[in-house]
Amino acid sequence: METLKQEALRVISKLPESANIDDIMYELYVVDKVKKGREAAVRGESIDIEELKREMQSW
Repeated sequence: METLKQEALRVISKLPESANIDDIMYELYVVDKVKKGREAAVRGESIDIEELKREMQSW
């Protein structure tokens, strides 16, 4: 399993040379949110599609 630092370096290394700090920060943010979402799903803290649809109707 790769460390957080290794994961960050892997993500950053895939960006183009023209990437700026905002691009880097966005990519790391997305990686963090996906990781946290997967961990929440493993813990059973996710909702099913029907519940999501009901929730979205209130927006």
